[in-house]
Amino acid sequence: MPEFPTLIDQINALLPQTQCGQCSFQGCRPYAEAIASGVADINQCPPGGDEGIRDLADLLGVSPKPLNTHFGVHKPASVAFIVEEDCIGCTKCIAACPVDAILGAAKFMHTVIASECTGCELCIAPCPVDCIIMQPAPPTNADGHRAQKSAQAKRRYDARCLRKEKEEVEKAERAKKKKQALLAANLRRNMPKA
Repeated sequence: MPEFPTLIDQINALLPQTQCGQCSFQGCRPYAEAIASGVADINQCPPGGDEGIRDLADLLGVSPKPLNTHFGVHKPASVAFIVEEDCIGCTKCIAACPVDAILGAAKFMHTVIASECTGCELCIAPCPVDCIIMQPAPPTNADGHRAQKSAQAKRRYDARCLRKEKEEVEKAERAKKKKQALLAANLRRNMPKA
C-alpha cells in the first residue's frame, strides 16, 4: 500500500533543504513542522526566495507574501570554495556541513564537492583561518533543477543524520563495553586470593 505524504512532508519537499537555520528553526523539516502547525509563516526562508514562498502559498491555499527580511535576503545560488593553500585541515567545516559536501581529513587539506554544496554558509563561521569563500553556483537551464537539487540535498542530509545516529549508537556501545571491562577487572582485582 503506497504511503501518502503528510502535509509536513509536502511542505518540506518544497523547501530548499539547505538546513541553514536562517528561518530560526534547526533545519528545513522543523520549519515545515512549524508552518504546518501555524507557528511559523511561509515567508521565513531566504534561500527559497519568492519562488519558494509562491510554492508554499499554492500548497496551503493562501496568498503569497514578500520574504520577511528579518530572516535574511534571497541571494543568487552559491557554493562554498576552500582556499587550499590556507586550509589547516582542522575538520571544523566538515562537521558543520549538513550534507557532507566537504571532503578531507584531520591535518589534510579539505575540498568542497561543488555539485553537492547547498550554499548554506554553515561552514564559514567555524573555520579558524577564514579559508572558505562563497562563489556563484554554476548556471543551469533545467526547469526542474531547483526541485532536483532540493531532493538531492535532502537525501544527503538524511544519509548524514542516519550516519551520525549510527555513530552515536556505536559510541555508546563501545563505552558500555569499556565500562563492563573495567568493572570485571575491578572485580578480579578485589577478589580474595586463594
